[in-house]
Amino acid sequence: MADDRDPVAPRARPWEAETSSPSSPGDSPLKPFFAGQPKSLSGIALRAFCLGIAAAGGAIATAGVLLFTDSPAWRAPFFLFVLALFHFLEFWTTAEKNTLVASIDSFLLTANWPAYAIAHSAAFLECLLVSLLFPGRSWAPLHSAPVLLALGLAMVAVGQVVRSVAMLEAGASFNHHVQTRKADSHTLVTTGIYSVSRHPSYFGFFYWGLGTQLVLGNVVCFFAYAAVLWTFFDGRIHVEEKKLIEFFHDDYVQYRRRVGTLIPFIR
Repeated sequence: MADDRDPVAPRARPWEAETSSPSSPGDSPLKPFFAGQPKSLSGIALRAFCLGIAAAGGAIATAGVLLFTDSPAWRAPFFLFVLALFHFLEFWTTAEKNTLVASIDSFLLTANWPAYAIAHSAAFLECLLVSLLFPGRSWAPLHSAPVLLALGLAMVAVGQVVRSVAMLEAGASFNHHVQTRKADSHTLVTTGIYSVSRHPSYFGFFYWGLGTQLVLGNVVCFFAYAAVLWTFFDGRIHVEEKKLIEFFHDDYVQYRRRVGTLIPFIR
C-alpha cells in the first residue's frame, strides 16, 4: 500500500509522541528528567554550575590570599574548593559508572540534612574566628603546625582519590544508600582497591573529613568530626554487612576475614 503521508511534513520524534505537550512530563518515560523531578536535567545543570563557581572561587581566593598576604585565612576558601570538588565528583562518578541511578541526590548536597550542613558551617566558623582573632597563634603541639598541615593536605588528596576510585571500580554495585534487596547488577567486588580496604569509599571519606580539619587548623571540629564520622561509619558498616552476608553468603564472610576497613577500631 502506498504511503500517502506528505514526505516533506515533519514526523513526530519518539519522545514527542508520548505526550501531547513536550514541555510537560505527562506519562512520558522521560518524566524523571523534567524540571522538579529526581533526575531533572535543569536541576543537575544548575547544581553543577554552582559547584563549579564555588570551586573556582575557592581556588582563586586561596591563591590570592597565599600570594598577597601572610594570613592563614586561605584555609577557609580552600575548604570551599575541596568541598565543592567532593560534591561534584560524587555525582560524576555515579553518572560515569552507575548511570541508571544517577540523580540530583547523587550530589549529596542535602545528605543527612541538617546535621551535615551544621558540621561544615561550624568548621568554617571555627577557622574564620581563629584566623581573625588569633592570626599568629598555633594550637599545634611542639611546633608541629607545618607537619600537621602537610598531613592534612595529604589526607584530603588521598581520601578523595580513594573514594572516587572506589565508586568507579564498584560501578553498578555501589549505591549511596544501604540496599535492602540484591539487584541483578550487584556483584561482590574484591579486587583493585577493594582488596586493600573492605569499604574504601568510607575509608576515603573518613580521612578526607579529618584531613580538612587539619588543613583548617580546627581543634574543636577535628575531634567532633572524628567522633561523629567514626560513630556513623561504625553503625552503617554493621547494618550494611548484615545485608551483604545475606546477598553473598560465605563469599562475603571469607572476604571480611581477609580484608579490613582501615578505619581505626572498625574491623
